[in-house]
Amino acid sequence: MRLAQDQVAIGDGHRLVAPTLLRSQLLSLLLQEVAPGELTKTEADARLPYVRGLSLRLLGDRVLQEVAWKIANQLGWSDTFDAEYVALTQLQADAFVTLDPRLASAASELVKLAPIEELFAPEQ
Repeated sequence: MRLAQDQVAIGDGHRLVAPTLLRSQLLSLLLQEVAPGELTKTEADARLPYVRGLSLRLLGDRVLQEVAWKIANQLGWSDTFDAEYVALTQLQADAFVTLDPRLASAASELVKLAPIEELFAPEQ
């Protein structure tokens, strides 16, 4: 959500990947902010085109699901949602970026972490 909120430019040389469930999660998070009035519908609508415009490869194949299942079991998680991001990092990415400290701590056992600022394009 931070990328959508700030609408920062992604630096050249970065290839973004995410599970296909990202679309549904983004929509759900926006609704969760609009419902209590933390964000207006207009503001939420402005964030969607930014995310849709990112050069983002969405994956959700059987191998990803199997690895996510194993990771969720290994970490004692009750669902595979976060595990899909970690699994995708293991399978396709150089580093995992998250603002969630709990998730970062758990994922650090399995993948390399990177701060979100590494994604940003240098300011011109």
